[in-house]
Amino acid sequence: MELLFTIILVIASALMIVLVLLHKGRGGGLSDMFGGGVSSSLGGSSVVERNLDRLTIGIGVIWFATVIALGLLMAY
Repeated sequence: MELLFTIILVIASALMIVLVLLHKGRGGGLSDMFGGGVSSSLGGSSVVERNLDRLTIGIGVIWFATVIALGLLMAY
């Protein structure tokens, strides 16, 4: 069981690194390299950026839950 959670944690960690780097910061970011630099003229965030935010939050929740689960498994 620990092995399964460890594998999930490693995959979630790698995805978190990639997703955070894809976010657009003040000076751009890696998202500009992949065509994410086109901003909406409405002043809000684009659909792609909102979906990237949702995906990042989802992976973050999975990462957090996996860390808690591993901590509980190793405590007992």
